[in-house]
Amino acid sequence: MNLDPTVIAIPVYFLLIGIELIVHRIKATKSYRLNDAITNINCGVTSQVSGAFIKVLSIGFYTYLYDQFRFASIENSAVTWALAFIAYDFFYYWAHRMSHQVNLFWGGHSVHHQSEEYNLSVALRQSSTQTIWTFVFYTPMALAGIDPLILLSVSGFNLLYQFWIHTESIDRLPKWFEAIFNTPSHHRVHHARNPKYIDKNHAGTFIVWDKLFGTFKAEEERPVYGITKNLESWNPVWANLSHYSDMIKDIRSIPKLSDKLKYIFKKPGWLPDSMGGYRAPFDIDPSTYKKYDIHTIRAVNIYVFVQYVLLLAGTAFFLFNMERFDKDLIEKVVLAFLIIISTVSFGSLFENRSWAIPLELIRVVAIPICLLYFFVGFELTPLLIIVSGIYILGSIFWLVKARSITSQPA
Repeated sequence: MNLDPTVIAIPVYFLLIGIELIVHRIKATKSYRLNDAITNINCGVTSQVSGAFIKVLSIGFYTYLYDQFRFASIENSAVTWALAFIAYDFFYYWAHRMSHQVNLFWGGHSVHHQSEEYNLSVALRQSSTQTIWTFVFYTPMALAGIDPLILLSVSGFNLLYQFWIHTESIDRLPKWFEAIFNTPSHHRVHHARNPKYIDKNHAGTFIVWDKLFGTFKAEEERPVYGITKNLESWNPVWANLSHYSDMIKDIRSIPKLSDKLKYIFKKPGWLPDSMGGYRAPFDIDPSTYKKYDIHTIRAVNIYVFVQYVLLLAGTAFFLFNMERFDKDLIEKVVLAFLIIISTVSFGSLFENRSWAIPLELIRVVAIPICLLYFFVGFELTPLLIIVSGIYILGSIFWLVKARSITSQPA
């Protein structure tokens, strides 16, 4: 079973999101949109699924350094865990800060900032590529003799801590607490696109790092959330690729090779002086600013929501049984692909894409076939035939019926 704390806590995540939804409903607070919230969680799904492959690289490299080059062997204990947690948070601060300062690294981290809302679902909006650029920041812990299992534990709990600070439901906390720890108020600043707030409050757990290294900013007026160039898509795969796509376009337009290389490692928004120089973030008027949204009829929203609940159950099964799937790479790849293509399909339905219906029809047929192949080897029973038939035919009927009463696709 997968013992990653962030995976084990999945039920708690959704319980807290449900509680926040109820609180916001009572207070008439509008901070959740179905398409945005599902896209946030979809990004988390793709991150976890792709992480099943990418973590082999990051943890493997860390373990190699620990086994071959560590300067000491530190006994695993509660004190070691506590010190490792503090050390990890220190290196997390620098990895996070550099993810905002280096264009290439921002390509991974920008995913987490793309939502124009701020609620607990945003905490689950994680990148599929950020680990590739940031895992080296934690290698000093391997050299110091911190066991890889300790690293996995403290990194998981660090991420767990950051879940609850993605909310507007909690205002300011006692001054002593906000002087030491990261809080919802501090982190709202970090997610803002207001120029005065950009690149502030990079802390994971301890806000003291920002205060020590000059990146702290207290919350003043209510932030406007998102990034300076909005994603304008509900597709989680495109969310992970969009900044890299922009980088490729910019690199192609830059004449000098030396400037192309600078562009990769300079601050996001940088261009050579000959092309106008740095593109600074601009302020916006919250009263006239319009968030990205596409109207989708209620029937399609309900269809996606029901299919999504089934997908989350399947994803949880995949993540909790990773050891089993690690034994069969083909099975692991196929199931991961089905999960990711499902998130893309749901996004395309929200966007009214012309290819949404064909993709979804293929998906609802392919998933039962693949599951029957991998788990029972097509040794069908009447129950399996009935359940598969109801799922396929029911999905097709509901989808076609819903789309028959909606507007023409974009």
